[in-house]
Amino acid sequence: MSINCIRSILEGAVETHSDKTALIFNGKRINYGELFSRVNQVACYLDELGLPKNARVGVYSNKGMEQVIAILAILSTDYVLVPLTRLLKPEQVEYIINDCGIRCIITDRIKLESIEEIEFDGKVISYESVGRDVDSFEEIYKYYNKPYSCDISGHNNAVITYSFGLTGTPKGIVISHRNLIDSARVVSQYLKLEETDVISGILLFNLDYGLNQIFCALYKKATLALHRFILPDDFFNHLIDDEVTILPLMPVNISQMFDDPGQRLPSPELFDKLRIITSSGGNVTERMINDCERAFPRARFFSMHGLTEAFRSTYLDPSQVKIRPDSIGKPIPDVELYVINEQGRECAPREVGELIHRGGYIYRGFWNGPQENAQRFKSIEILKDVIDLEGQLTDEIVVASGDYVYKDEEGYFYFVSRHDDMIKTRGFRVSPYEIESVVRKNLPQIDQSAVFSIENELIEEEIVLVYSSAHEIPEEEILFELKQHLASYMIPSKIVYRKSLPLVQSDKNRVNKEALKREITG
Repeated sequence: MSINCIRSILEGAVETHSDKTALIFNGKRINYGELFSRVNQVACYLDELGLPKNARVGVYSNKGMEQVIAILAILSTDYVLVPLTRLLKPEQVEYIINDCGIRCIITDRIKLESIEEIEFDGKVISYESVGRDVDSFEEIYKYYNKPYSCDISGHNNAVITYSFGLTGTPKGIVISHRNLIDSARVVSQYLKLEETDVISGILLFNLDYGLNQIFCALYKKATLALHRFILPDDFFNHLIDDEVTILPLMPVNISQMFDDPGQRLPSPELFDKLRIITSSGGNVTERMINDCERAFPRARFFSMHGLTEAFRSTYLDPSQVKIRPDSIGKPIPDVELYVINEQGRECAPREVGELIHRGGYIYRGFWNGPQENAQRFKSIEILKDVIDLEGQLTDEIVVASGDYVYKDEEGYFYFVSRHDDMIKTRGFRVSPYEIESVVRKNLPQIDQSAVFSIENELIEEEIVLVYSSAHEIPEEEILFELKQHLASYMIPSKIVYRKSLPLVQSDKNRVNKEALKREITG
């Protein structure tokens, strides 16, 4: 079996650390030996389903040990994992099912109702016994006890993660087993993770940043402590009770922790074991850094920047967080970053240009996305005026990120804007077209709508919906309809009525969002 697959590091952990605690959740613990046994039982069952090689298997559930077991079991077969965030509505899940041809879904009792609502005709497996024609992990643990072995290639597709693209519908990015291993290796290296670490698993497992916590724990034979973030007090208890040493966060999580100015924080001494905090998925503000420093004074803060098309591009060393808080840092190991202008030449210091990612951690490409692939995955020839392409070896692929940045005289990068008008809020990428299409389809009394963002320090960007209609519609009525079709993080926080919307002079079919934004922000 390839050394570049998740299965290989799981087997390695069991060989040497079978009795070590692998997972913690709600006070319960299982060791690596128990985890491996359960993963094998589920993988054996999945293998016997006889699905075609590379068949897509979705995981659509709330967080728990069974969710991790499901993820590792799928990655122990020649199937492809499609993680689906529990925040998605049934119609969004249905789109992803149809887009990548999901043949089997693993779920829990709560989300089973959503799957039944879309009339999925593939195989459904539940964690719990539900008393109907649905197999469960509980039954699999009882009856599947035969040995299981597999042979996984590092070059095989492992995961398809979905985020919202320019077309307004979710677009999947394909990640190989080698990508997953490389990501765990590099993070473990620059964070200096240790076998004794307890990594907090509060992030959702629908995207690579969250999944990486599972794989880093396996790679270092550390412990993953799962937690569902609901209230700050529960979260702080999780850090204390589970003796967390590594805390991966998104900026929105930091805001959730400290958004109540009257909240009484636990004594900093209770967090003495917490040594590293990481943040990715959005801009970190000076206030967020100060809040973390006040609550967790012994922890070093790593700010990181990744791409949809590549796992990670940069990180900012903790020593620089206070000195240059606006910087996204320098390239991670095995990555070269270039800033080029429209003529393809390298930008001078502090000149804004497009970020080009070269080297490791580049993903396979977008699923059924030829337009997106052509836009983002380029021949290295795009750098022909920047580097020496010896021997005309131009088959290497780089990522033209669509992120506009600049580099200072000391080599630190600074994010400026995105090429498209994607909204980044609460750690998620949201397409305004997705929201506008729901309005158009489900609120026929609205003549025109425009969705855009305005800055909000707590959640990075706040979603605004401006609409025109014959008369003003009660805000509650609009919100009620949107909540039926959109994930919670996609719901506009500000809804504005106008009798008519301004149009772009050169295109009278298009709403002038910049004019609206200026009007809203005053």
